[in-house]
Amino acid sequence: MEYIRLGKSGLKVSRICLGTMTYGGPTERWPWALSEEESRPFIQKALEFGINFFDTADMYSYGASEEVLGNALRDMAKRDEVVIATKVFHPMSQLPNDGGLSRKHIMQSIDNSLRRLKTDYVDLYQIHRWDYETPIEETMEALHDVVKAGKARYIGASSMHCWQFVKAQYTADLHGWTRFVSMQPHYNLLYREEEREMIPFCLDQQIGILPWSPLARGLLCGNRTRTSEETLRAKTDEFGKKLYHLESDFAIVDRLSEMAKRKDISAASLAMAWVLSRPGITAPIVGASKPGHLEEAVAARQIRLTEAERSELETLYQPHSVLGHV
Repeated sequence: MEYIRLGKSGLKVSRICLGTMTYGGPTERWPWALSEEESRPFIQKALEFGINFFDTADMYSYGASEEVLGNALRDMAKRDEVVIATKVFHPMSQLPNDGGLSRKHIMQSIDNSLRRLKTDYVDLYQIHRWDYETPIEETMEALHDVVKAGKARYIGASSMHCWQFVKAQYTADLHGWTRFVSMQPHYNLLYREEEREMIPFCLDQQIGILPWSPLARGLLCGNRTRTSEETLRAKTDEFGKKLYHLESDFAIVDRLSEMAKRKDISAASLAMAWVLSRPGITAPIVGASKPGHLEEAVAARQIRLTEAERSELETLYQPHSVLGHV
């Protein structure tokens, strides 16, 4: 496994990050989520592959994902040898202050996440989305105080408009507060709108890029066709169906599958190799719920695409509406 600096920070992370949204047990929103017993082998396999970077969020299975990850890493790894990232923003209950990026919610949420993760600190604490109701000054100062309290080593952000990310960084600079070192954008062969502004900004500012859904929620693996869904997640993931539905999306999947057959590799490995080849990408966040998922992701590191092959995969792309910011 190769390791790479997260942006211009000194933190080194594996080129593949294991995302744990799939773990924590089924809920009404995540009926496909795996139980703790089913989840642990994937975390163990990731460690065996040399993956040291694990991403979760407080809202995944309403805290259960953090608990599963915390239990597993406590039993399987030394704390100082792994990099744990979690996120805050989405409501955790119906209570009026149990969501968003207010100082109150951030301070409450970091303590709850640390308790569930069974650790004194997280390496990367990320805002899951932009909060339109809270001044960015309040959010950035609270995150700075979380870092200064030793509860997080670094802070990062996830999908938002580029102007919002720039405003947050400027606000931190203006007050001498902690800056974001990473961005988690929605980015894959089927959704490349972040190439317009967000990724160029991150490249210019040396901000680590951690794409979520690099396999388009399994569509690039063949879990869904134009007329049917092959897996429980594909059948029940209403959010995913809103993200990918253009005819050009399925045309790209067809072309990807054809190239994968020619190269005698899996479509998943090929799609992941494309993401890894893009400028500035630090570590795609990979979900693993079936045997072979991690193996395919790790194998992608060895695949080298020619300029002609990249062009063949990219030319069918059609612009999308901005998706994934909410």
